Amino acid sequence: MMEGMLKEGSLKGKTIIVTGGGTGLGRSMGEYFLELGANLAITSRKMEVLEKTASEMMQKYNAEVLPVACDIRNYSEIEQVIDQVEAKFGSISGVVNNAAGNFISPTERLSNRAFDIVIDIVMRGTSNFTLAAGKNWIAKKQPGAFLNIVTTYAWTGSGYVAPSACAKAGVLALTRSLAVEWAKYNIRSNAIAPGPFPTEGAWKRLFPGEVAEQIDPLKRIPLRRFGDHQELANLAGYLMSDYSAYVNGEVITIDGGEWIQGAGEFNGLEAISSDMWDMLEKMRSKK
Repeated sequence: MMEGMLKEGSLKGKTIIVTGGGTGLGRSMGEYFLELGANLAITSRKMEVLEKTASEMMQKYNAEVLPVACDIRNYSEIEQVIDQVEAKFGSISGVVNNAAGNFISPTERLSNRAFDIVIDIVMRGTSNFTLAAGKNWIAKKQPGAFLNIVTTYAWTGSGYVAPSACAKAGVLALTRSLAVEWAKYNIRSNAIAPGPFPTEGAWKRLFPGEVAEQIDPLKRIPLRRFGDHQELANLAGYLMSDYSAYVNGEVITIDGGEWIQGAGEFNGLEAISSDMWDMLEKMRSKK
């Protein structure tokens, strides 16, 4: 069922900021928030992309969307975003920390600058936005909800994406730490760890033609399909809504079973044919 799962108006009266909200999964989540009645602010560094996305969203959903250019590595720019969103909508209900960056590369081939870029966007950017929004909510005695987009390798690590693994592990720790510390302020912190949800830009950068042919990421997924953006948006909508008011400090994996397949010692036996299983069974029966 690739359609919205929450009832109409589930986010009515809420204002949500989505970082990296102009394209990809950020845009898909934002569109569903609008469909559920929320006010939306989207940020990224490219104002022309944000303005185009906001215009298309407002036309489609007849709703308010505020595009605000922001480099989340710069704390003062985040404070300006918060001021502009509050001036437009009155208050902020939630923040989706979605903006990210990644390189697929042997770590020894990366420059220290390349490593810094990923760490700064993912870890520093998320901590900056979280700190600025959290302080604002606490000072004004307002409840709030954070939703952080991490990865399944945030708790396992992964070769060839070491900067991202380090940064996402930090975001995961931040999510769980603040779920405890800021709960007394009625501020919830949760995360989603998505598996493969193909997007036009990021997917081609991470899996260019020849790499995709050699690795075939689809074979790593037990369900043998990629995720649909609406499936992720449904989960995000739930976690930003009051239906999830008792969910705090949780990290929900949505990946078709990919990371579990990779974790199991004998999961590679999936490649064994029926004929070979028959042969192995006969060998066991002779003993």
